[in-house]
Amino acid sequence: MIHVLIADDHPVVRAGLRALLTAADDVTVVGEAATPEEAVALAEQLTPELVLMDLQFGEADTGADATRRIRALDAAPYVLVLTNYDTDGDILGAVEAGASGYLLKDAPPHELVAAVRAAARGESALAPAIAGRLLARMRAPQVSLSAREIEVLQLVAEGASNGEIGARLHVTDATVKSHLVHVFSKLGVGSRTAAVAEARGLGILR
Repeated sequence: MIHVLIADDHPVVRAGLRALLTAADDVTVVGEAATPEEAVALAEQLTPELVLMDLQFGEADTGADATRRIRALDAAPYVLVLTNYDTDGDILGAVEAGASGYLLKDAPPHELVAAVRAAARGESALAPAIAGRLLARMRAPQVSLSAREIEVLQLVAEGASNGEIGARLHVTDATVKSHLVHVFSKLGVGSRTAAVAEARGLGILR
């Protein structure tokens, strides 16, 4: 039996996932979390084989943050991301945080259940569209930003100053500036506004 923890801030989504997963004869839902902090606490307490993780919870911490902490636990469960977002930044951030798989919420039910089974075995479970995006990144490294560079650029897009970005990421202003220099160079732009616009045009930011 595969024990699954659902982490999503929408009660209706959690209810739908619970109904879908419990209909499978080899899956049981052992808990539900509405915040990243609750997801980490329940993952440690309930020791499921798999956490089904959304990426956005309407607060500072994200599903990727929770994934990183969950994967650092003793006897860490695997994490399968289930989200509405498919930008390079979201995908790369989740995979680098330790997620075993990445599916979109419009995936057919049979595909989701198959991905849960695969991820619980420690296998990669990427939606075809997501796998295609990762391959495209590998084929076009000249426009490939690192996860940290994307993180910095996302905060720029939200209007954060270098000082605010440094505080959020626990790095110095000089480190933030260094990341932005690399971002500008890779994107071929000369300003923060142009970098954000170009990254959105390339599908790096949402």
